[in-house]
Amino acid sequence: MMFHDPMAVAQDKMTQVCLFLEHHHLPPTPLNYQVAYTYVSKTITALNQAIDRAALQNDTIDSIIIEHLYFEHLHPSHSQETAMLKQVDTVIASLSSQAQHSERSVSQFAAQLSVCVHQLDEHNVAKTKRALAELNKHTQALLLQHRQFKQELAKARQLQQKNLQQLNELRRQHMLDPQSGLYKRHYLNQQTQLWLGQDKQLCAIAIQVDNLDEFCQDYGDVVGEVVLNKVAKQIHKYVKDSGLPGRTSKNQFTVLLADIEPETANIIAEKVRNGVEKLKFISSKNNLNLPPVKITLGIAKHQAEQDFNALARHAACAAHKAQALGQACYISGSTAL
Repeated sequence: MMFHDPMAVAQDKMTQVCLFLEHHHLPPTPLNYQVAYTYVSKTITALNQAIDRAALQNDTIDSIIIEHLYFEHLHPSHSQETAMLKQVDTVIASLSSQAQHSERSVSQFAAQLSVCVHQLDEHNVAKTKRALAELNKHTQALLLQHRQFKQELAKARQLQQKNLQQLNELRRQHMLDPQSGLYKRHYLNQQTQLWLGQDKQLCAIAIQVDNLDEFCQDYGDVVGEVVLNKVAKQIHKYVKDSGLPGRTSKNQFTVLLADIEPETANIIAEKVRNGVEKLKFISSKNNLNLPPVKITLGIAKHQAEQDFNALARHAACAAHKAQALGQACYISGSTAL
């Protein structure tokens, strides 16, 4: 979004932006700055409502949340990219099918011409010779066209493969968090809307890394990133066949599950917890064992939530309650486990 504020207004807004970033401990990246500047400008009502609602509910507004808000409210081609990613696979598959069908049709037509040659009147030699010569000429021309078509088809297939590789890279950038390799928040929100439209029963598992800040403070941000990536890999390992794992804040992941009851989700959560507990980290400086990763989990079943954000918030509240109770996992609306 372009702004044309007078210098005095812009300077006042810049001060508010800096206070906003400082208050939420956000780095002054271009994306964070743009979202914050739009927020203080109050030009997009939905964006301001989302940030105000998060603040009112004491949700952590970090870079992951800001990126989600950017894609939802500021990214000019977000909806077009989403629609393209949905349709492009279908288009490519359709083109490939049509090309194969055309190839079969040309082959069948050439075969039919050959059959016609043998069905000519054998008693009229002169007429038959002329017909044979004419049919042979057209057959040769058609076969030449067929060979050229196959050559063009081979080129098209090579181009299709190249486009598929580019598509996969675009899809990866669009859907996956670059640090953890798990899904971005906006993709989980999109998938939630799809599943709700199909009347699927949804569950969410919030996985909170309780001591990530301690790793960053005591051993540096690089070690913190390593810990985060290892936890993400364990989550992906145990839920890749059951649901969609995503990164939803700096130190929290959320797994979106369809047609799974909270009791089954708890079994999955237990596998994740056991997998994370097996992780061991050793300092490269002195070969000393680093502290174990501590996580708490919360599970929430979809009730009347309209989007992923609300469902994920309920799961996060369950994780906070598990931490407060000193438990590994808590199921919202059910007996604590």
